[in-house]
Amino acid sequence: MSMLNVFQIAASALTAQSMRLNAVASNLANVNSAHSSTGEGYKAKQVLFEAVPLQAGAGAAQGVRVRQVVEDAAPPRLAYEPSHPLADARGYVAYPNVDAVEEMVNMISASRSYQTNAEVMSTAKDLTQRTLALLQS
Repeated sequence: MSMLNVFQIAASALTAQSMRLNAVASNLANVNSAHSSTGEGYKAKQVLFEAVPLQAGAGAAQGVRVRQVVEDAAPPRLAYEPSHPLADARGYVAYPNVDAVEEMVNMISASRSYQTNAEVMSTAKDLTQRTLALLQS
């Protein structure tokens, strides 16, 4: 595997994890945004990844990319708040189907993956510089 492949793989992972972090931030920002039972409110977003070959051929190095960002199909979270202006006839308010604890775990996982890939790029850069320095001497 060439060093160029290392940079391409790590860069693709950085881009994918960045999109994952953006989806998590959006989900957390809307965790308590109430919506009426008849209106469409915010739905949690999930990022789906897929492997992408960097070159044609069997056994070729693979990067990652975002296949799509999908809305979670889970029903909204209902809270009994009869005095809320958006409460339905039974007194329930519909909140987004966002689980704050799950989103925090996703955020930690995505940020650590991002950090790891940034370190891979830094290490690859250092190794390339050292190799060039050896060739010059």
